[in-house]
Amino acid sequence: MGASNLHTPFSTPALKVCGMRDPENIRAVAAIKPNYMGFIFWEPSKRFIQNPIPEIDPNVQKIGVFVKATPNFILKTIQENDLQGVQLHGGETAQDCKVLRDALDKEIGLSKPSLVIIKAFSVADQFDFSSLAAYEAYCDYFLFDTKGKLPGGNGYTFSWKLLSAYPSNTPYFLSGGIGLRQTDALAEFLESDAAKMCAVIDVNSTFEEEDYTKNYKDLELFNTALKKRFLPLKNTL
Repeated sequence: MGASNLHTPFSTPALKVCGMRDPENIRAVAAIKPNYMGFIFWEPSKRFIQNPIPEIDPNVQKIGVFVKATPNFILKTIQENDLQGVQLHGGETAQDCKVLRDALDKEIGLSKPSLVIIKAFSVADQFDFSSLAAYEAYCDYFLFDTKGKLPGGNGYTFSWKLLSAYPSNTPYFLSGGIGLRQTDALAEFLESDAAKMCAVIDVNSTFEEEDYTKNYKDLELFNTALKKRFLPLKNTL
């Protein structure tokens, strides 16, 4: 498994803003200094990024989101966009992750030793956590998103109580319909045992305008609240 410089679990989770697309909006959101920004390299998505990623604060790590992409395409995209991480958001198998891990270590391991693989899983009313074991050797992080019609960005939350049964020592990203309306629930979740391996809160569609740009003012408010684990601002947003 690749070395990681993402946040350590058991502390306040980091923030990832996903589905960034338009250059001006990317710069505006980067200015509030989320820990990570996600860029979707899957052409059917309405959030597919077609323009080059503009230069942003190097402390904001760039994560490329892929859906059943080939290792060659992922490697090329990493190099062209100076990505710090890869998020696999399709039905990739553990073997797919192994092939990608081997390719990353061989082709760019020396130049980007901390580049990470994040494997996303869709969660419905139930989830078989035993299926994660096969991925642990090849993935640095898991991501849990709400199961929907699209691979991501569906705008709905799943029951976070399911994560109380999380058996792995691999830290995870929490995603799926998270926004300002969830601050009370997030404050409660972050104090629970279910959140002990939660490293990153991943947001997307709930902060979007009609043109798929992100509302950076709301994101700034959310980011400030997250750094305080929402507790001082509980019931005020």
